This record gives sequence, structure tokens and C-alpha cells, in this order.
Amino acid sequence: MTALVGGLVAVALGLIGLGMWWKHFLGLLAGGLPLILLLGGALAVYLGFEETKDKFFKKPETPAYEPPKMAEAEVEKYKSEVERLKSEIEELKK
Repeated sequence: MTALVGGLVAVALGLIGLGMWWKHFLGLLAGGLPLILLLGGALAVYLGFEETKDKFFKKPETPAYEPPKMAEAEVEKYKSEVERLKSEIEELKK
């Protein structure tokens, strides 16, 4: 509730201030807008340059982890063990 009242007071004071100092506000806006555009444009150029540089000098990506290759016999051994354990679990459930 306090934040609501404080917000309403701030909005009212802001509207009164804009009404009283409208010309000063427009002068500040006119002086600040080119500076904001200049800095924003410079940031966009820098980020675009960095992105282009990353595309040209990008290293090929390698997977962080590659599981080891298993022989077919080893795969069959694990499959049979899984089946044996499943049947054992079913037997224990009964």
C-alpha cells in the first residue's frame, strides 16, 4: 500500500514538474538524444564487428564427451544381463 501511495505521489510530482519545466525538459531531451544515438550506434557497430570476427575465425566445435564404442559382443552381454535382471525383479514382485 505504501508503494502505491508513493508511486502516485511521484507520478503527480513528475507531471507537475513536466508542466513547469517543459522547455527545459525538451532542451535536455534535444541534447541527450544525439548522444544516446551515438553511443547506441557505436555499441551496435562493435557487436557486429565482433560477431563477424567470430564467424571468420571460428574453431570447429568438438563434442565435449563422446561415449566409447562398444563391441557387438559386449552390447549383447549387457542386453542379456538387463533381461536377466528384469526377470529377477518380476520374480521378486510375485
